[in-house]
Amino acid sequence: MTHSHHQPSLFSVELRTARFAELVEWYRTVIGLRVLVRVLDDEYALLDAGDTRLAILGRAEPGVASGRWSLGFEAVDLDAAYDRLLASGAHAAPPERHPEGFRELRAVDPDGNRIRLFAWAPGHHA
Repeated sequence: MTHSHHQPSLFSVELRTARFAELVEWYRTVIGLRVLVRVLDDEYALLDAGDTRLAILGRAEPGVASGRWSLGFEAVDLDAAYDRLLASGAHAAPPERHPEGFRELRAVDPDGNRIRLFAWAPGHHA
């Protein structure tokens, strides 16, 4: 009898913020995530992020943004994403090409969390 290995699945990354409405709207319009659930009374939102989800939790004292982690998003159109980031007033570096066959940019969300967006060059796949 063989046993299949069921490993835990990362359901969501949870982001705590004192700027709930602003951050939900930013990830929706600038990054392009779809809002699945939004509970205004609890200040809870769950956004569809492909294979996983981003949960945004409103907190009075969320703590400071950490440099220890970042959110990495695979973008369909990196240049359009860069334009949206700049238009939103976000700090973002222009996309850079990597020898491994992808382009990426680094940015910061309105709360100071680090994010990374990348796109594979045509013909390259993960």
